[in-house]
Amino acid sequence: IAEDIINKSPFVREAMADNLINISALARMILPEVEEIYGSEVKEGALIMAIKRMPPGPYYKINHKIKNFMSVLGDFIVRSDLQEFTYKNSETFASKNSTVMQTITSDTSTFYASCRSINETTIITNSKVSKDIINGFKEESLLTQVQELSAVTIILPPNNTEIIGVYYYILKQIAWNGINVRHVVSTTNELTIIVDSESIDHVFSILMRIKKGKL
Repeated sequence: IAEDIINKSPFVREAMADNLINISALARMILPEVEEIYGSEVKEGALIMAIKRMPPGPYYKINHKIKNFMSVLGDFIVRSDLQEFTYKNSETFASKNSTVMQTITSDTSTFYASCRSINETTIITNSKVSKDIINGFKEESLLTQVQELSAVTIILPPNNTEIIGVYYYILKQIAWNGINVRHVVSTTNELTIIVDSESIDHVFSILMRIKKGKL
């Protein structure tokens, strides 16, 4: 019962593997839930022993593989002065999107990411082509426009799809440093993280420390 409860909080299980958790305090915290499921009174000492006897679980093995993987990350490519446009989907939006994309990506230095969901489509691109975006979709419904964004693209080794938790490990470190990730864009061997421009230097520093094994 204790293991099932703790496994619902991956951060706790991970911290336990690194010996960062006070087991007695954890036992006291989950004791009421354990007793409710067990249907009877449970002694705190017995619960502490149950927690201590828990196997390391998959987190230790996963972290070991990921840390080895992070040391062979490829280049980091930083792009600044980006903008985000989110439009309401319509019957005409897809064809216009294709036309606009052909126009603005003729310059190979232009960053362009488009994600279509059920009700809306978000486009992230360089500010220098914002007029092309606005003009190309002037008859569409613009929901939001955000300026002052930056992105860092991580070139991943080809075997990244075989390693469990790659994105989790990277994004966890960024979140724990209090940085808000606005968007994550991925292809098979590239991961792009988009944040407010004021945070991009901090993100780059975190990624360098991850690669050097300092996180």
